[in-house]
Amino acid sequence: MLPKVTALGNTGRNAEMRYLMNGTAKSEFSLACSRKKRDGTEDTEWVNCVLWGDRAEKISQFITKGKKLYVEGELRSRSWDDDEGRSHYRTEVHVNQVEFLDGSPKEEPREKTGDMYDDLPFS
Repeated sequence: MLPKVTALGNTGRNAEMRYLMNGTAKSEFSLACSRKKRDGTEDTEWVNCVLWGDRAEKISQFITKGKKLYVEGELRSRSWDDDEGRSHYRTEVHVNQVEFLDGSPKEEPREKTGDMYDDLPFS
């Protein structure tokens, strides 16, 4: 059983949507989760979040920098070696639920960039 995670924070960047080789949609974004410390300063943790499949396709276009979100999901860690042989580690929340806390997303999503269609086999 994987640990369940809940996080509340502001998005640090627009969600990045892409498709894996098998056609599965994957969207990544980060949340800045802050808390006040006893001495009055603020401590911020950055939480890496991943959306998969239909959920990624439907809502990632509305996840833009600065949005206040509540997410629930499962905590997962992964590791890999890059081309130079260096090891990398990343801990992510695989998101099952997203709530927009500063209102429902507007019907007009952010503009799509041209690079989304760069790999199409025709001009």
